[in-house]
Amino acid sequence: MTTSIRFSHTLVHCRDKKTSAAFLTDVLGLDEPKPFGPFLVVGLDHDASLDFIEAGGMEFETQHYAFLVDDASFDAILERVTRRGLDYWADPFRRVPGEVNHHDGGRGFYFLDPDGHLLEAHTRPYGSGGGTWRSSSARPTSASDNWR
Repeated sequence: MTTSIRFSHTLVHCRDKKTSAAFLTDVLGLDEPKPFGPFLVVGLDHDASLDFIEAGGMEFETQHYAFLVDDASFDAILERVTRRGLDYWADPFRRVPGEVNHHDGGRGFYFLDPDGHLLEAHTRPYGSGGGTWRSSSARPTSASDNWR
């Protein structure tokens, strides 16, 4: 039996939805966010979206949002991150600054949004068989770094 399931949306809690949604659309090169009730909706491919909502002074956990992009988009995103003077890392633990990883034969990097959410741009689906997990600078600092 085959079931058809597509990802629809997720809520992104933030302090200021206009600032956060604008940051994401600018850095990723996406269309402007659209208001929908209390949300600012950032549309993605396949009718998926990130729906930004203000936390209203409540504490919220920062999350990780990963974006699978083509090589040209990757280059453009990295250029925009660099132009903004943002820090970026080859790894989610933020131990390899200013570098890009080459996991599974692709490229990837991590950076923070204004609310501290960890964003990732990468060019190959992890586990796709394109190669090994490694960063451009293999400097393991603990046993948990075997992901490189």
